[in-house]
Amino acid sequence: MAAPPITINADEVNCLIYAYLKDSGFQHTAFSLLNEGHLHHSVHLEKQIPRGELIELLVKALLYTEVEAHWRGNNDLTGNCTTGFSLLETHVCSLNPSIKPTVKLSANPPSVTAVTEPLSASASEPSDSVQKRKASTPVAEDAHSDKRQRLDDPSSVEVEEKNPDAPLPRRASVRTANSESAESSKKGPKRIKSPKSKSPALPTPTVISAAPLTAPENEDLGDAIIQLKGHEAEVFVCAWNPTHHNILSSGSKDAFVHLWDIPQVLSAKTKFLKPYQAMDCSSTKADADLTSLDWNCHGTLLSVGSYDATLRIFTVSAELYFESRLHKGPIFATRFSRDGKWLATASLDNTVCLWDVEKKQRRMQYKHKGICLDLDWLDDELFASCSAEKVIHVLSVNRAEPVAVLTGHDGEVNQIKANSSGTRLMSCSDDMTVRIWGMRKVKQPSEPDRLTVNVEMTVLEGHRNWVTGVSWSPKKLANGHELVATASFDTTARLWDADTGVCLKVFTHHKKPIYAITFSPDGNWLATGGGDGWFHLYDPVEMEKVWSWFSEHPKRAIFEMSWQQHEDGVDRVALSLQSHRVGLIDLTRIPALQKSRTPP
Repeated sequence: MAAPPITINADEVNCLIYAYLKDSGFQHTAFSLLNEGHLHHSVHLEKQIPRGELIELLVKALLYTEVEAHWRGNNDLTGNCTTGFSLLETHVCSLNPSIKPTVKLSANPPSVTAVTEPLSASASEPSDSVQKRKASTPVAEDAHSDKRQRLDDPSSVEVEEKNPDAPLPRRASVRTANSESAESSKKGPKRIKSPKSKSPALPTPTVISAAPLTAPENEDLGDAIIQLKGHEAEVFVCAWNPTHHNILSSGSKDAFVHLWDIPQVLSAKTKFLKPYQAMDCSSTKADADLTSLDWNCHGTLLSVGSYDATLRIFTVSAELYFESRLHKGPIFATRFSRDGKWLATASLDNTVCLWDVEKKQRRMQYKHKGICLDLDWLDDELFASCSAEKVIHVLSVNRAEPVAVLTGHDGEVNQIKANSSGTRLMSCSDDMTVRIWGMRKVKQPSEPDRLTVNVEMTVLEGHRNWVTGVSWSPKKLANGHELVATASFDTTARLWDADTGVCLKVFTHHKKPIYAITFSPDGNWLATGGGDGWFHLYDPVEMEKVWSWFSEHPKRAIFEMSWQQHEDGVDRVALSLQSHRVGLIDLTRIPALQKSRTPP
């Protein structure tokens, strides 16, 4: 029987382009296409189109074109061609006899997000307004930063298990940083007041091959894993209250923040829990996605970031404490200072705002040259922000200008995290590297209120696609060095010695991009969650995978995790799921995880 023909029509193409423009932030151009293409009447408009689907299809088309070009009877060129394929350039093979055939094409190409320019712009749209709505990073492909990561098609073919020392298949050159050669990506970082750059030669790390991704057959999990239903769309963020241990918050694409009253011991009744409070954050229905949740240290206030550019702060009793529309673009990150006095917000409008929480007013506005993607606090007065302009600003609550500008990344900086002491800052980027910045504050005798920051940098190299997540371990290595973990769109997670930059382990159990990575508060565990629906738990001491859970829902991606541990013996993880649910895993009730650990 002949296979059914492949069909495609203009309406489908228009809907793909419309989804791409919406994901990339080009609202005016998308609106024009919606009306001129009469997409209101399209049967495809309401269908869920995964984030970055248009680019994904273009990359697959290029891979097919590459196979076709190298399979026309000239087998000598199949593996020896050293010329890459691009979207708009005619391919001309280049044969280098000295290079042995090493290229192996995968059925599923590396995940790619939207490019930073639209396919076409409305003639009536000013160029500067287009620039302000440039696409975000892979973490924030509408932002994971994340905050709306690409929803991979669950039915797509899984990528083969990756060898970290093997070359990646060639793909479209959609970003300058990612199309550079390996040699150029290893060039020395730019100097910041002559820092001591540490880039040691990295030994080949040990790769842990993927074991069967199932829990032991004889393990009775009972009610150790439940899923809370209440949201009507993808759940992007979640956060446990730091003092009221029964309260869990979750934020969704449906524009609602839910507060859940979670009992200390999960049971069959917990499965039927409904949120006891639901806060509506939908000032506009078009851009209602919630991107960030953060509790202050006292557990009394919850900050909410949203794509509608509105900052909201709620009390623990779900009352609106403060609201502001001073940002002119989607808010990607909200972070309270460590003492709870200040709140910092990062936005697509290229600015970071500092808010006085008690006075309910903006204290300062800092401007970047690119969209602001993430931020984190070093102490009660210093914080850092990163952006698509490839730099990191160290900012003070007492100064309008940056205390330091950290340069060195060659791609958009997706996420930054400070260690617990605030003496180091870790950043990850589209340039496939992680940088650890050691900072020492210096008081100026003549100006007591002014600080300078002396910076030194360690570069972690090894990932083969965009690095989108980082985490500091609360425990140190046996040699006294700090331990860090990183996650990438190359589907691997890695453990590193933060002082030497040496990669200690590579975990290859995921088959799709990893969206979330975090150490447990006591440092006993490392957890990862990805677009393939798998939650993997690792022992960072033994450096091996010890347990896994799989979301069997067709929409199975895991976007974010929030870990809760306290003295009552509670040890559980909340998961933000694409399936419109919030997952809860009680680790104390999983037999495979019951082992002794020395407190940090």
